[in-house]
Amino acid sequence: MSKRLDQPANANEPGNKRSRLRARDVARDEGISSLQALQRVLYRSAKQDPTRRFHAVYDKLTRSDVMSQAWINVVTNQGAPGVDGVSIESIAAGGYEGVTSFLDELSQEVKGQRYRPQPLRRVNIPKAGKSGETRPLGIPALRDRVLMSAAKLILEPIFEAQFSPVSFGFRPKRSAHDALEVIRLSANAGAHWVLDADIKSCFDEIDHDVLIALIERRVSDRAMLKLLRSWLRAGIIEGGVYSDIESGTPQGSPISPLLCNIALSVLDEALAKAKLQTGTVVRYADDWVVLCPTKQRAETARIEAEAALALLGLRVHPDKTRIVHLTRGAEGFDFLGFHHHMVESWRRPGRYYLQQWPSARAMALLRTKVREMTDRRYVGLSLDVVVQRLNPVLRGWAGYFRHGNSARKFSAIDSYVAERMAILVTGVQGLAILGVGNFVQDIFYGAALILSVAGSQYLARSKLRRVLVAD
Repeated sequence: MSKRLDQPANANEPGNKRSRLRARDVARDEGISSLQALQRVLYRSAKQDPTRRFHAVYDKLTRSDVMSQAWINVVTNQGAPGVDGVSIESIAAGGYEGVTSFLDELSQEVKGQRYRPQPLRRVNIPKAGKSGETRPLGIPALRDRVLMSAAKLILEPIFEAQFSPVSFGFRPKRSAHDALEVIRLSANAGAHWVLDADIKSCFDEIDHDVLIALIERRVSDRAMLKLLRSWLRAGIIEGGVYSDIESGTPQGSPISPLLCNIALSVLDEALAKAKLQTGTVVRYADDWVVLCPTKQRAETARIEAEAALALLGLRVHPDKTRIVHLTRGAEGFDFLGFHHHMVESWRRPGRYYLQQWPSARAMALLRTKVREMTDRRYVGLSLDVVVQRLNPVLRGWAGYFRHGNSARKFSAIDSYVAERMAILVTGVQGLAILGVGNFVQDIFYGAALILSVAGSQYLARSKLRRVLVAD
């Protein structure tokens, strides 16, 4: 079963009779699992009555289907052990009985309200594409991650019913490509002034009391609220030293993205109310832009956003927030890995349309990965092994960026991969051993193997398509 929330297509229709049935009846009538039925009933109930507060959700955490799915989600996401050192592998080594015993013990603690979360293990990981910069990551213990995942399965349908359509990040059945399409359509419709905004330390500075108050709008179950507070205040251990957490939702826990969306729904609501004075909002987690028809509206959007964020204890990053002018390709901006720029149409001179291609940072990140995976220390490996390691990286990158106008960037990556493979082959066999013809053939064979998984659009532009060998 998918870990994504199962939203029925007709959930918004008024008078939906099935939405008034019990989860057991929904499961039987619609032929879905009991967990999917529970999520549908919670979603439909919250959607039909925006003022309803759910008072009995804590007991749903320990349902066997909820705990089993929570375990599957945690195993799928993997992750390092927390402060107690218990890893996924150590529990899974016990087989079905070991996993069942682990989940049963955790369920009994929750039922008896004896459960207490352990502090988070703080680690600092490098920021992608930013040399020397790091970001803190809080790693909960395995038992805490399982229960957080279970709580997300129960709470997500309730809050999903009220989230704004301008929000796309970490939401079921919504993707970054959906957000990119809204940007493209808005810009082409005349919204040429963009507030490109960034929230300073969003996950670290959200006010706990305000966040709990927002959750209390829809959840009145005291036990569940107490559990959420305990996670927010669990504290961290870094270098053997314990520290309290006074604000924020530490990155790294399964429920943090949901809590972030709940908090930033305040921003969505504020900008939605001021839409006639601002413009179209597109938010992906803590990254967001507002596309406006005039500069004045973009400035108004910034003022409204700053006021809304202040209620959460947050602030707009002064150095990373700017107003961009897109008209006739004057400026561009980066968002969700793409660079967005108005480009003149070659078919209709004088007309400009928004195009999207991999940003400089996205290109640099991929080149860094390719360079590391074809480093000279891998000279002793078989060329096929190197290709097998590179394939998933290139496949994922090309699958994401093929939705934009990425032909030239794909060609650049094509050339770079061929260059790196040439260097690697030189180290493996050497020009003195290989004839020039064999050397060139091996270069193109290796690069073609890698590029064969990058997708049909990538292959259509590849210089190596004529010598493509099936992977």
